[in-house]
Amino acid sequence: MLTSSNPRIGVALGGGSARGLVHIPFVEAMDELGLRPSVIAGTSIGSLIGSGWAAGLTGREIREHTVDVLGSMRAITSRLWNTRFKGFKQLVRTGISMQLDAEEVIDAFLPPGFPRTFEKLRTPLYVIATDFASWHQVIYHSGPLKTAISGSIAIPSLFRPVRHEGRLLVDGGVANPLPLDVAAIDTDLLIGIDVNGDPTEIPPERLPSAIEVGLGSAQIMMHQLISHTIAAYPPDVYFRPHNKPFGAYEYWRVREIMEVGDASKDRFKREVSAKVEAFIAGR
Repeated sequence: MLTSSNPRIGVALGGGSARGLVHIPFVEAMDELGLRPSVIAGTSIGSLIGSGWAAGLTGREIREHTVDVLGSMRAITSRLWNTRFKGFKQLVRTGISMQLDAEEVIDAFLPPGFPRTFEKLRTPLYVIATDFASWHQVIYHSGPLKTAISGSIAIPSLFRPVRHEGRLLVDGGVANPLPLDVAAIDTDLLIGIDVNGDPTEIPPERLPSAIEVGLGSAQIMMHQLISHTIAAYPPDVYFRPHNKPFGAYEYWRVREIMEVGDASKDRFKREVSAKVEAFIAGR
């Protein structure tokens, strides 16, 4: 299906912590259609998965690697432990912190030989982070890749803010959880995958915990931001997988999370195919 007459496709991959693993089946769906985006814009985990896609990995390869590194609690904790305690000198220098170093986590979970710069990617990638000082989004498209992604995934409190090019960066979802505005630049067809999730069901007899309130409040704010972005930059294809049962940090449930996306793949492929065919017919 990949021809010179196809539209330039921009894909926005939103943020949503572990729920963002549902992006992977949609990458596979694009592969199965024989389509490759002209632009990928990613926020938070969307920037991480988008970087693998932009580097030339297939959706199937991203799935296999993700299951390998996240498929069990033991696999995750082993890698995280190694990032936090690399030696006595580091402990003396930084102390034991409850916050993780985002760049070290990126290094621990990315496949070996991953591109170091944006310029080495096969597809243009835009990574969205938030400048903590100015409160504005920052868009990275060149230079060091891992540092930009680290800033994009630096969820407040879980990760230490990332210093990069004179800025102090936190999670891109704080400013732009679904970067349709960026993916729309110089493209003909705009696709948005919103993985923010649905409201969490709390039994009426139980008060939510402090963590549940914090994460749920962040979801509410991101939902409102996404609504405004969709109104300003309406996507041609918009999917919001209903991955309600999954907690923000339950990465070990990767197989279950991807099954949510698997259930929507056929419908996604039909909608994308219809839009591509309509574009070609209208040229």
